[in-house]
Amino acid sequence: MAKLELSEKRINTAKKAEEYYNALRTNIQLSGDELKVIALSSVRPGEGKSTTSTNIAWAFARAGYKTLLIDADIRNSVMSGVFKSREKITGLTDYLSGTKDLSHGLCETNVENLFVIQSGPISPNPTALLQSEKFEAMIETLRKYFDYIIVDTAPIGVVIDAAIIVQKCDASILVAEASSTRRKEIQKAKFQLEQTGTPFLGVILNKYNVHLDKYGSYGNYGNYGKNKKK
Repeated sequence: MAKLELSEKRINTAKKAEEYYNALRTNIQLSGDELKVIALSSVRPGEGKSTTSTNIAWAFARAGYKTLLIDADIRNSVMSGVFKSREKITGLTDYLSGTKDLSHGLCETNVENLFVIQSGPISPNPTALLQSEKFEAMIETLRKYFDYIIVDTAPIGVVIDAAIIVQKCDASILVAEASSTRRKEIQKAKFQLEQTGTPFLGVILNKYNVHLDKYGSYGNYGNYGKNKKK
């Protein structure tokens, strides 16, 4: 099994906000014992969704739960830069496209109880991969071996991927950046997640500044993930 390393800088950052993420972990657990596979999405890129996913997974692992973090933002992953490895790592798209076995993509980390599946190479047809029976079967297999699975998805306000993934999970959470995401955008994203039929646990307000109470606007993200090269 390959091993990934979470940098000391990121670990120290998570420790500084440990109480906050422990509270989020506890709230997830209090939402129901049957909720083990949790998907996180956002309205737009850059709201801190992947950082929040990583730190929630870290909080579960630190509490002694065998935890898996899946990077399912296969169009435009930023988590690939969070965990480092000295060897080539098999990713989610490798497995879903049938080129690699799942065992090759399941990685240990330098955080006890925390395992990771990275996104893998960008696919020319990510929606088809996520809609495949193979993805659903993968989730059902993995839930047998882990106490909690945190799934980082693409922004639901940009592409349909998150809605597809959420249908295979036990619950969803929306991450929104304070003072940037408009209320109507959050409400629309919330509605989209609820329409999947999977329980919606709530909104995590990220990057909150107590001195700001108005919402801003975003630029154009219509080409999300299309022009990125790996």
